[in-house]
Amino acid sequence: MSDIYGQYLTMKAEIDNAIQEVIKSTRFLKSGKVLDFEKKLADYLDTNVVTCGNGTDALQLAFMALNLEPGDEVITTPFSFVSTVEVLVLMGLKPVFVDVCPATFNIDETQIENSITPKTKAILPVHLFGQCANMEAILKIAQKHELLVVEDACQALGTDYLFADGTKKKAGTIGHIGCNSFFPSKNLGAFGDGGAVFTNDTFWAETIRLLANHGRKANYEYQRVGMNSRLDSIQAAILEVKLKYLDEHIKARQKAARFYDEHLHDLSEIKLPGRTEYSEHTFHQYTIQAEARDELKKYLESKGIPSMVYYPKALHLQKAYTDLGYRKGDFPVSEKLTQTVLSLPMHTELDEQQLEYIVNNIKEFF
Repeated sequence: MSDIYGQYLTMKAEIDNAIQEVIKSTRFLKSGKVLDFEKKLADYLDTNVVTCGNGTDALQLAFMALNLEPGDEVITTPFSFVSTVEVLVLMGLKPVFVDVCPATFNIDETQIENSITPKTKAILPVHLFGQCANMEAILKIAQKHELLVVEDACQALGTDYLFADGTKKKAGTIGHIGCNSFFPSKNLGAFGDGGAVFTNDTFWAETIRLLANHGRKANYEYQRVGMNSRLDSIQAAILEVKLKYLDEHIKARQKAARFYDEHLHDLSEIKLPGRTEYSEHTFHQYTIQAEARDELKKYLESKGIPSMVYYPKALHLQKAYTDLGYRKGDFPVSEKLTQTVLSLPMHTELDEQQLEYIVNNIKEFF
């Protein structure tokens, strides 16, 4: 599914040298390469960047910074990785689900206003699989109702969003705060855990940096209850090297996606990933839909081809979140997708021979 080692070999000397520099410096935390990487990523995104321990921490730090109260409602999607909702519940906030669009898998912005109540304080769109939700529409709704917008951009780093007036912004820099993960298989992946929070607001950036460091304003002076969440210098050094190649790696993913498109579009038994006019797609995952999903997955496995189901059960039907009060049938699109989606191999090192083998076997199955 993801050839992380193969990608590493293309940058081996640079990455090895960067790691050795950190070891020699003994500056392993909150300095050195961490600050260097934050600056370079901030320049790439044109926003403030605060790194942290992982994408889940990024979400928690974002909502801690917003000072929401227990019981406040946050509108989001039930078709996502669990972190999106887990953080809200742990903080005493109430996730309010809105179904997703069947072609893009992202939150259906046309349903958001129907879910707004006096307790609604924020909207949490998820840019799933590398394509942005309809942020221009979401921002208009948020402005109308005086809501905050926190982007879960963990799968979409580097994705360009295009506004109607021609303005472009990167995923995670469009709303009030954006959250990112450096999980190894992501568009920009570390060799371990890592995350970051993005914001154009200097006050929020300073607040998030304080919260990620135990709420510490100065040495042994704690201004707020915080947490311990930090990116270590070795991971930062690796990410700093890989950041130089991020756009190149995105183009490689898009090239692989075009191959899938060209060779699978004539199969009526499957539905290819939808595209929108307002967002580039950087293909953290290439996810098709098929009624015979489980049989296809098993067949591909017999041919040595990995595939994954993201996600096999919608969040509103998970046992941990039954207290939210939702039932089967409440979000039919999300529930249908859990039965039909299948992600094919997608990474920067896919070559034409591998892609031909994959698509030929899919055609043979049907």
